[in-house]
Amino acid sequence: MEIILKYFPNLSAKQREQFVALSPLYKEWNEKINVVSRKDMDELYTHHVLHSLAIAKFIEFQPNAHVLDVGTGGGFPGIPLAILFPQTKFHLVDSIGKKITVVTEVAKALGLDNVLAEKSRAEELMGDYDFVISRAVAPWLSC
Repeated sequence: MEIILKYFPNLSAKQREQFVALSPLYKEWNEKINVVSRKDMDELYTHHVLHSLAIAKFIEFQPNAHVLDVGTGGGFPGIPLAILFPQTKFHLVDSIGKKITVVTEVAKALGLDNVLAEKSRAEELMGDYDFVISRAVAPWLSC
């Protein structure tokens, strides 16, 4: 958690609590459904949370902006960004239902009412988004 505070020192008390709660939540869920590599669990804040927040050093999502997280997996980058930008609306989608179950329960446990998690493929979505984000959705294709 200290690594998050190093780069984002102005977090509110609520945001700090939410970030602290991520590790035990993901450890609990990871025992039931493998959403984060088991060898990465000890490095959750560095390998997953901080990487998810990197975009926030370049752009600040505005209140009421709509952000689509395609292929969210276990909720990365959407969950950490939803904590950092509580007034921004995040739609997290993945085609694997058990991962969306985890995302839904993690968002609920953290009190993230700005997160909508949905089992869907991105090409099936209808809607307008201000931003589309993703993290490791598909292999790079060579031309």
